[in-house]
Parts: sequence; C-alpha cells; structure tokens
Amino acid sequence: MQKVGAVIVAAGSSERMGGVDKVFALLGGKPILARVVDAFEACLSVKQVIIVVSKANLNRCRQLLAEQGWSKVTGVCPGGRRRQDSVAAGLSQLKNCDWVVVHDCARPLVTVDLIEQGLVEARETGAAVAAVPVTGTIKVAGDDKIVHQTLPRQNLWAVQTPQVFRFDIIAEAYRQAKGEVTDDASLVEQLGYKVKLYMSTYDNIKVTTPDDLALAELLWQKHGKK
Repeated sequence: MQKVGAVIVAAGSSERMGGVDKVFALLGGKPILARVVDAFEACLSVKQVIIVVSKANLNRCRQLLAEQGWSKVTGVCPGGRRRQDSVAAGLSQLKNCDWVVVHDCARPLVTVDLIEQGLVEARETGAAVAAVPVTGTIKVAGDDKIVHQTLPRQNLWAVQTPQVFRFDIIAEAYRQAKGEVTDDASLVEQLGYKVKLYMSTYDNIKVTTPDDLALAELLWQKHGKK
C-alpha cells in the first residue's frame, strides 16, 4: 500500500474578504477549514494531513483541531510570504509519503471523489491536476488594453486544486523552484514532467470575496450537505 499525504494550504491573507478571515468563515454553519479537512478525513486513501496557516491563526487552528478530533491531521505549521512557501512548509512536515495531494482551503466544496480521482489519474504521469474547460472567450491584451490575440478556447482549461503528485517529483520541483508561480503544477512543468488534467466540477469554486462565500453557501445547500 502506497502512502498518501495531503497538504491543506490555508495561510492566505483574505485581503478581498472585507475583513472576514475566510479560513474560519462559516459554510453550512461550520468553518471553511473544517469543511475541507472533513473531506480529507473521509477519503480512505489519505493517511496523513498537514494544515498550513498564517502565524496569526496557529492557535485558533490548533483549537479547532482539538474540537474536531481529526485523526489524520499530524501537524499544523505556519506558512510563508507566498503560496509556494506555504506549500513547501507543508511538504517538509509530511512523513514517509509516496504521493501528496495539495489543496487550497479556499476551495471548500472539494469532495472525496475528486481527491480519489486525482490519485487515480496521477498514476499515469506522476502528476494530475483538477481542472475545468474554459467556457468564455479569452483575449490577450497589453497594458494599453489593446487586444493582441484571441485564444482558441477548445484547448483552454481553468486549473483548480486538488493537485496530486508523486512525492519525489513535487519535492524535487520545490527544491529547484525558480521565480514565483500560482500553482504547484507549474513548478513540476518547469522540470519537464508531464502533468495530466482531470475533469473537475464548476462547483469547486474558490472563495476570494464575500460574494464567492455566498455562492458557496448556495452550492452547499444545493448538494444537500449538512
């Protein structure tokens, strides 16, 4: 049995949430962080979970851990200035893992099926990323807002998390990381590894603003979750 660990990244600043810390904002009456951890607790393949939060939220997160009694959470650690610094901190806390699932706490509607599907898809290349086809028209423009190019959308995908990697691949990618990236797969791509996209759902939204949180609540109720 190969061992699977997970890093839940929850160290963001919530700058666009109007003074609300989205990590502890309520979704269906429970903190967003708890909703995310619950999904990983319920995933049979995942054996250990590391939660990465801001230094200011360390004590609050540990209190939540004590209240929830999660059995798979083996560590809570502080994040860094950039998202990739926070992921690196989480990876350093995992013990004896063959595979790792990286997920942003800002996507609280993650499901067990989505996690499991990523683990299956990652077997092919060692890296798999949840994504959905882009539905709108994408144009490339300069600083002057003049359109330079319209991209053919049939080949465009909007990338999400979970992102699943063979542990040695993602560890190497972070050791050799150059520059700033917005997702983990970008670092893996820089090393020449193939990254497979797998079909996610449009409901797997990212909570960035109060409006996103309101939409997440509607989606939570839509799926009859409690």
